[in-house]
This record gives sequence, structure tokens and C-alpha cells, in this order.
Amino acid sequence: MNAPGFWQDQQHAKSVSQRCENLRAEVQAWERVIEGIEQNLELAKTAEQENDMSWAATLEAELQKLSAEFAVLERAVLFTEPYDQSDAIVMIHAGAGGTEAQDWAEMLQRMVLRYCEKRGFTTRVDHQSRGQEAGIKSVTFEVEGHYAYGQLKSEGGVHRLVRISPFDAEKMRHTSFALIEVLPVLPDDAAVDLQEKDLKIETMRAGGHGGQSVNTTDSAVRITHLPTGIVVRCQNERSQLQNKQTALKILKAKLVQVQAQAKGETLDKIRGEVLAAAWGNQIRSYVLQPYKQVKDHRTAYTSSDPDGVLDGNLDDFVESYLRWQAKRNS
Repeated sequence: MNAPGFWQDQQHAKSVSQRCENLRAEVQAWERVIEGIEQNLELAKTAEQENDMSWAATLEAELQKLSAEFAVLERAVLFTEPYDQSDAIVMIHAGAGGTEAQDWAEMLQRMVLRYCEKRGFTTRVDHQSRGQEAGIKSVTFEVEGHYAYGQLKSEGGVHRLVRISPFDAEKMRHTSFALIEVLPVLPDDAAVDLQEKDLKIETMRAGGHGGQSVNTTDSAVRITHLPTGIVVRCQNERSQLQNKQTALKILKAKLVQVQAQAKGETLDKIRGEVLAAAWGNQIRSYVLQPYKQVKDHRTAYTSSDPDGVLDGNLDDFVESYLRWQAKRNS
């Protein structure tokens, strides 16, 4: 950061500065815990020497406080994959089932966005396709924050919902599916084989609410990578150039998956497996009727508070996934 010309590239400088700030905050948090432990050990030693039990309640309170702080820091040790510190790209797709599945996809979007809000992450929607009656067919949004990908990768996969349908006049129980994909935002110097001749770039008028000039010009961009058939769309930026840059960023992240798979590497080290949003492929089930339960089928972690989970209380699921992944990779 002290190098001459560091601030000439504003985007790179901002990225490096943010990483520096994140690392500084992490180091300071560890230092506070270490200092607290040392102070309490000294306090306990003094109390023991003086046979003064009046310090017991204070020591107990301090111990609980330090334990809570340590638990937060301990999670950071579980982020061992190459892209865990990166920002993330989240894509949600409704499965088969029409309005039911589209409504479920929008519920999942709200769940992830609420989790990001609670973690202090910044989010930006790049593309959204609304359902005709309710919900969404698909959505793509970016998440910026320290360990954003590392904390969101647990959500990659098929999510299953069981509930009494609000769209069924007979109030029958329905099962719906939706797929969440989670990708890391790659650094600018990431080696990705992306050639202009392999790209089919199309422009069109953006749909949805949009903002000033969004729906009055051909600003939306769709890029097809011809060798793999991967299609990426972006429409929420005001200019066609901005949408193109965002779409290319998402395409590069998807191509990393393809390259990793071609090399025989484990694809789910980068994102959840690409699965059909249908029965038998779910990573997590949310049951609202006849009982209330959320169960992760990979880690076996279970919650009896689906309302809280759907409101973004995902910390326990994230941690159980990270511990399960660490054990599996050890």
C-alpha cells in the first residue's frame, strides 16, 4: 500500500485496502482474546493467593465473554480453501413446479440476503427474472464481505420445501425445490481460458423495475460461452459496458468450475455440485407442515426453528458444514 502509484488503479487499491483492514481487524480480535486470558489468569491467581471468592462471579462472566469471542475466531480457522476469503456470486433457480417453486426460490433469496445483512455483507443484484404470478424464476447477486464465499458455500445445492401451499385452494401439502449456486469472485489475475471467438454476446432491453435509463436502452447483456454452453445474463447496471463486465466476471467463475472438473479435481471445493432441482438431490429440507424442522442432509444438523432459519439465522448450519467439510478433507 505504500508503493508509489498504488492509488492509480482505484479498483485494485480498494480491494487491497479492504483486505488489509480485514486482516488488521482479525489480528486485533485475537490480541484482545489473548490479553483477556492473560488478565483473567492473573486475576484468578491473585484471588487464589488471597483466598478471596468474591472474584468468582466476575471471573465466570469474563470467561463466558472470552468463550463467545473465541468461538467466532475459531470459525475463521475453518476457512482453508483457496477462495474462502473471496467475495461471492449467488445464483438461485426455481425448480419444476411453476408458481410453488418460484415462490420458494424467492423465499431462499430473502433468506440468503437476510443472512448477508446480519453478517454486514454488501449485496448487489445483477439479474432477476420474475415469475408470472409470484416469486422468481432466477436471480443472480453479488456479495462483498470478508470470507463471503467461505460462509455462503454451505448453501450451494438443492433446497427442498414441504408446506401447505398458499396457492392451492384445497390447502394441500406441496413439495417444492430450488437450486442455489455459490461461486467465488476470482482475482483479476486468475488464469481463465476465455477467448473472444468463443463468446456470443447479445444485448437487449432490460426487464423488471430497473432504474433511470435501465429499461429504455438495450443495456442488458447475455453472454454464451460456445464451447461449454454456459449462459450468463446481467441487466441491472445502467450501461451496457458495466453489464458486460459483470457478466464476464460471473462467466469466468463458472469456467473455473469446468476447468477444475476437467482436471479431475473435486468440483465441490469451488461450489456445490450441479444437480437437478428435484427429489433425491436435496442438501437441505425445510418442513413447515405437519411439523417444523430444517435438516441438512450432509451434516445431519437439525433445527426446529424454520422461521428463524428462513429469516437468515444460518450461523449454525454454516459452522456445521465447515466442520463437516474440514473432517471430510482431512
